[in-house]
Amino acid sequence: MARNEYPRPQFERKQWINLNGQWKFAFDDKNEGMTEGWFATSEPYDQTIVVPYVYQSKESGIEDRTPHDIVWYQRDFEVSAKENERILLHFGAVDYESDIYLNGQHVCHHIGGHTSFEMDITPFLNPSGQQQVSVRAFDSHCDETIPRGKQFWEDESAGIWYTNSTGIWQTVWCEVVNEQHIQNVKLTPHFDEGKIEIEAEISQFTNQSALAYTINFKDQLIASGQVNLTANKVIFEVELYQDHIFRQNYHHEGYSWTPETPNLFDLKLELKEEEQSKDSVASYFGMRKVHAIDGMIFLNNKPYYQKLVLDQGYWPTGLLTAPSDEDFIKDIQLSKEMGFNGCRKHQKMEDPRFLYWADKLGFIVWGECAAPAVYTNKAVERLMIEWTDSINRDYNHPSIITWVPVNESWGVPNISFDRQQQHFSQAIFHYIHSLDTTRLVISNDGWAATDTDIVAIHNYAHGQENEKAKYEYFKESLHSKEALLHNRSTAWPIFADGFSYKGQPILLTEFGGIGFDVSGQPGWGYTSATSKEEFLSEYGRIMHAVYASKALWGYCYTQITDVEQEINGLLTYNRQPKCDLSKIKEINDQFHVRTVE
Repeated sequence: MARNEYPRPQFERKQWINLNGQWKFAFDDKNEGMTEGWFATSEPYDQTIVVPYVYQSKESGIEDRTPHDIVWYQRDFEVSAKENERILLHFGAVDYESDIYLNGQHVCHHIGGHTSFEMDITPFLNPSGQQQVSVRAFDSHCDETIPRGKQFWEDESAGIWYTNSTGIWQTVWCEVVNEQHIQNVKLTPHFDEGKIEIEAEISQFTNQSALAYTINFKDQLIASGQVNLTANKVIFEVELYQDHIFRQNYHHEGYSWTPETPNLFDLKLELKEEEQSKDSVASYFGMRKVHAIDGMIFLNNKPYYQKLVLDQGYWPTGLLTAPSDEDFIKDIQLSKEMGFNGCRKHQKMEDPRFLYWADKLGFIVWGECAAPAVYTNKAVERLMIEWTDSINRDYNHPSIITWVPVNESWGVPNISFDRQQQHFSQAIFHYIHSLDTTRLVISNDGWAATDTDIVAIHNYAHGQENEKAKYEYFKESLHSKEALLHNRSTAWPIFADGFSYKGQPILLTEFGGIGFDVSGQPGWGYTSATSKEEFLSEYGRIMHAVYASKALWGYCYTQITDVEQEINGLLTYNRQPKCDLSKIKEINDQFHVRTVE
C-alpha cells in the first residue's frame, strides 16, 4: 500500500483504515459522469490508479501528462458502525474541486486543492459493511482564478512552471469514533509564561463530560489533570514550569523548540463521560516564540538569523506527492547537512507529514499557499478560503514561524499602484494575524510590500563570474539598509505606492539559482556552472555578497533541488548532491550575524 503512515500526526488516533492503493479510475472529458450516474456504477471506470498519486505522475501507474479537467475515482472497502459510533472519511487533499459519494449518495462538496477535509458518512453506510466510495475531481486547467501555484496549464512544463496535478494527491482514510469525540485541538504556546493553551472542540457533551490531559517531556510526566465540560468548546491553560527542574532553566536550549534543539512535549487528550473513555487522541507541541523588533527576528527572545532554502516540494515520480515518508526526512536532513536551518515551501501547502518531520528534526518552515494568476473577486474568494483551511490545519506545528500569502505579486499584478489590490494585500495580512498571533506574516514576498512583518526582497542580479560590474552592484545593493530599500534589481519598488519602511527585518528571500546540469538533461538556471569546482566557486561568490551585508537578517537560497526543466538546485531532482555538501555547509557556516546597523 502506498503511503501507509498515519497522515495527521498532530491529531492521531490508534484505530484507522488506510484507503490508499488501487482505485478504479476514469477520465470524463465530456462531463457526462454526473448525468450518467458514474457515482453509482462501475462500468465507466476503464483504468486503475494508485492513490494518493495524481494521474500525471509515474507513481500513479498512469503517467499521462495530457490535461483532463474532470476525473473520477472509485473503490470498495469494508467498514461498519456499531451503536453510538460514527465513521469519518478523510481526504488529505484533492486538487481542485471535489464531490464525494458513498454508495451512490452525495455526501460532500469541497473546494480547495491543498487542504484537508472530512465528512461523517455514517448515515450513508450499507448495513452489510460493504461500502463503495466514488470521487469526482474537477480542476480546470484554463481557469486562472484557481490557486494553482507552479502548476502549468499546458501539456508540457516550461520556464518556471511544472507539470499540472489533478485529483487526489494526499492520503484517504477512515476513522471509527464514538458519537462523543474530540473534533479539533488548537495548541498555543505562551513561551514567556511557560504555559500551553489548549482549545478543544467536542462533537457532543453532557453535564458528566470531562476532558483529561497528560503532558510528557522525554517520558517525564510534566502535568496532568481534567477539565469538566460545560459546552462543546473548552479553552484552558496548563502551567509547564510548576516545580520541575527546568523552571529556572527553561529559556536554555534544553526545553524550548529551535532548529538546533527541537524539543517537543507529548500531549494525550481523553474525552470521558462519567469516567468512561469515549475518545482519545495523541498530539504534541513545541514551546517557541517568534517576534520581530528593532530590525531583527527573535526566536525564543534571542536574535535568530535564518538560513533558508527554497523548496518547491516536487518529486520526479510523484510530482506534488512524495513517494514515501522517508523522502520528507531525506530533504530535511540534506538541507541541514548543507547548513540550512529551514526552508520556504514555495507555492504549496505541504503534506502534514513533512511538517511533522520538520517539528521532530528541527527545521524552520515558511508556509506559503499556492497563488492564482489573476486578480478577480473569485480569485480573492478562493484564496481566502484556502488560507483559512490551511491555517486551521497547520496551526499547531512549531516549525512554521512565518506565513507568506503573496509571492512576487502573483494574483495581484498591479499591487505597486492599484489601491484595490493593495487593500487585498493588507486585508489578508491582517486576516492571517487575526487567526494566528504566534507567527510573522509577509505581505508580498519579493517586492511591492504593503503592511508586512518582514521586508522580503528577491534579487537574482548577481551575474556570472566574468560580469564584475553586475556582481559589484549586487553586493552594493545588499550592503546597507538604504541600499536594500532603494537599489532595486527589478522594475518594481520594494514598497508599493503609499507604503514605506517602518523598521522591519530585511531578508533576501530569493537569489542564487546556479544552473549546473549533472543529469544530462537540458535546462536553465539564473547563472551557470560547468563543473563541481565552478559550482562551489559560484555559490561562495554569491554568498560572500550576502555575508558582507550589514543589514540582512537572513536569506532563502534558490533552491534545494532541480525541478523538471530547472537545473538550478543544490541537489538533482533525484536528490543526489551536485558537489561535496560539506563544502556548502562550510560556506553557510562562516557567517553569524550579531547585530544589524
